[in-house]
Amino acid sequence: MNNDLAQTEALLTDLKNQKQSSQAEVMVAPAFTNLHRAFKDLKGTGVEVIAQNMHFAENGAYTGEISAAMLKSVGVKTVILGHSERRAYFHEDEALLAKKVDAALSNDMHVIFCFGEELNDRKSGKHFDVVASQISGSLFHLNANQWKSIVLAYEPVWAIGTGETALPEQAQEMHAFIRQTIADKYDETLAQSVSILYGGSVKPNNAQEIFSKPDVDGGLIGGASLNADDFFAIVNAF
Repeated sequence: MNNDLAQTEALLTDLKNQKQSSQAEVMVAPAFTNLHRAFKDLKGTGVEVIAQNMHFAENGAYTGEISAAMLKSVGVKTVILGHSERRAYFHEDEALLAKKVDAALSNDMHVIFCFGEELNDRKSGKHFDVVASQISGSLFHLNANQWKSIVLAYEPVWAIGTGETALPEQAQEMHAFIRQTIADKYDETLAQSVSILYGGSVKPNNAQEIFSKPDVDGGLIGGASLNADDFFAIVNAF
């Protein structure tokens, strides 16, 4: 929940002035109120505008909520679901998120699906079990073909906005576990085809080391994305 319309326009102008030297796919996720303006401003730049959340219903008595069709009507084709803040503050669980995933896919949208353990889960050695449960509970009802529309984003909750970052080796360990979990349910080919992003205090000074790990395919960038120079330093770290 950052940036009003004027601030968003200023940030988009700064983004358009950046030079991309990597082949990374770049997406930005403004607030709902700024999605259409961002879509218009970034049209033709190669930067995709995506949404931070959506509701599972097509329409109806869900005051204040936004549907997949509404997002598509303003040019948005990808949505972030399951972000740790949605889980923590709005009590979104695996069953609800499965309904949101289904709604997005039935509307031919792509999903960036977030998950990750809290600090007490890691300290108690339950982090692998927690992550496996979050993935299986919301995604393992999908068929293999539907996974073409899914990108995963591992975000250790203890490393979000805290200045703490999982060691590159910790990120790689979890990403490898995630890929194996998918292979066990489906097959190795599908597991290798799924992109797995890392989110958790990624900054220009640590991005290259994190992204160099074989099972880390990109980043879900939070605070650093509010500064165009920092954001594109991360983009160009690939």
